[in-house]
Amino acid sequence: MITGRGEALARRLAELPLTYPEHGATAWTELPSGYRQIERSMVLGSGPAVFDRACTGLLSWQIYRRLRVTVDGNSPTAVTGSCALLSVGRRPVAITAPCRVIYAIADDDRQGFAYGTLLGHPECGEEAFVVTRAADDRVTFTVRAFSRPASLLARCGGPLTRLAQDLATRRYLSVLKLIASS
Repeated sequence: MITGRGEALARRLAELPLTYPEHGATAWTELPSGYRQIERSMVLGSGPAVFDRACTGLLSWQIYRRLRVTVDGNSPTAVTGSCALLSVGRRPVAITAPCRVIYAIADDDRQGFAYGTLLGHPECGEEAFVVTRAADDRVTFTVRAFSRPASLLARCGGPLTRLAQDLATRRYLSVLKLIASS
């Protein structure tokens, strides 16, 4: 959920640098080399109601709340330039992931956003979440990302870190499908 600490936290996060030089690269045809790359899609259903529910669930950070991820930031929706601290678990062992929305998409048949990692994020890279409605009204959700370990914990995790990323991606897809169908 977006908490009351949002503005002060966002000001602090806004001062942090992005941890990779290829800003906006999830929108490129080819993802940059030197990173682990992920691209997964799932058909959510069809029709304008499915599209609207999916977009609302994605852009309002619901997808994270359903996964029990705390979103501490300065905007109730993912908009370009907004900053958030994503947290899983409870202190003192919580995993925190500071990020900034690099771009947002707000077309009639395509909506979503991409966030880039900030200093302190366990990974280094970018992740895009896009909902698309095709001409036949089919609604698809795509997660596209590139990353590499940035923290000692992520580097030491090796295959477990990759497994956690794959699990998170599958869960993003399945949770948005539930949101879109409800």
